[in-house]
Amino acid sequence: MGALFGDDLLPRSPQEIAPGCQWVPGWLTERQQTWLVEQHPRWAAGPVPAHRPEVRGGRMTVAMVPFGWVWTSTGMARVAEQGAPGARPLPVPEWMQRVYRRALAAAGFDAWHATGVVPDAALLNHYAPGASMGMHRDADEPSEAPVVSLSVGDACTFRFGNTETRTRPWTDLRLESGDLVVFGGSARRAYHGVPAIHTGTAPAPVAAAMARVGLTGRLNLTLRVSGLES
Repeated sequence: MGALFGDDLLPRSPQEIAPGCQWVPGWLTERQQTWLVEQHPRWAAGPVPAHRPEVRGGRMTVAMVPFGWVWTSTGMARVAEQGAPGARPLPVPEWMQRVYRRALAAAGFDAWHATGVVPDAALLNHYAPGASMGMHRDADEPSEAPVVSLSVGDACTFRFGNTETRTRPWTDLRLESGDLVVFGGSARRAYHGVPAIHTGTAPAPVAAAMARVGLTGRLNLTLRVSGLES
């Protein structure tokens, strides 16, 4: 993956969505996006398969594939509640670690980039048409390292709020395929969500790749540093 996710990550200027939250439009190439789509069936097969977790008594509409750590009903764990007994998620591959560090640099998180920090947890989320994600905080990880989020496929409305409440004030941003969002610092525990997927808006090569593997909608890869002991 050195060539695919190497120096050809597109140089773009970050735009501040809120203090601590940076958006870099069009950061991934279409070739990189297509490759991610093509890998989804293999990753979704397990060892911890793609699943829709139950949260506060309801089943999520988003299907998740975990790497490194798995999100369970009681928090982050090494062993999943889904799949075979004792199943552990796939490890975070080296190319994801490299993407995380380059994303920090692209979004202007130079202080964190200088620490050499690498992610040990990731989620690949599939938003089928009509799926959504309510306002929530990424608070299971004790680490304050920034969260890196990559969008592939259909565009979505990304809602980025505040650290105190799920309600306003918030900012709505349309994320297109290939866009990068990084949030950390004062925004690390901010509430955020995805209230809408805009069906049929994926770039033609990405849409074609999704059709080949039987997917529609949006993929979202988030990379994180857990701060948890193995």
